Amino acid sequence: MFPVGSLTTPPCSENVQWYLLKTPQEASKEQIMHFRKYYVDNERPVQELHDRFIESN
Repeated sequence: MFPVGSLTTPPCSENVQWYLLKTPQEASKEQIMHFRKYYVDNERPVQELHDRFIESN
């Protein structure tokens, strides 16, 4: 079972499943610029966990 979260920009209410990688992945500046052409403002500040939890296997 994967945890359900929300998208990273307002209204942050859409149900999505997040997949977190244990090992950081790298992207070139060109790859990031290409991504940003299609996904504008695709971020939000880091938030406190409150009652949420992160599972790992």
